[in-house]
Amino acid sequence: MKIIIHSHHLEVTAAIKAHLNDKLELIKKHFHEIIQINASLLVDKAQEKEHRQTAELSIHILGKDLFAQAHHQDLYLAIDAAVQKLDKQILKLKERTKNHHLPLHPKYKLDNLAGLNL
Repeated sequence: MKIIIHSHHLEVTAAIKAHLNDKLELIKKHFHEIIQINASLLVDKAQEKEHRQTAELSIHILGKDLFAQAHHQDLYLAIDAAVQKLDKQILKLKERTKNHHLPLHPKYKLDNLAGLNL
């Protein structure tokens, strides 16, 4: 898995990288077939101070691209919110792709039918 970090009007420090990697471990735990993660960290000149820091995360998974964006006054909390949104999307995707067919009842399995003379 490849993590690409872009920044705009912001210096990406080792602490920000470490925080982002720690939070992305949660996503890796739920879905291990992630090919690439793009993270864009921005500082905007928004009038509202609580929406200045922006974290945008996009994930490329086999066959799907997922995207989440979060705004907050603190960049670390914006990263947390974006990761939480992506985690919900991945769990929803996992639920959709999960096999919902019930397993075959043991009395109908081929091994149990072999003893019968039919």
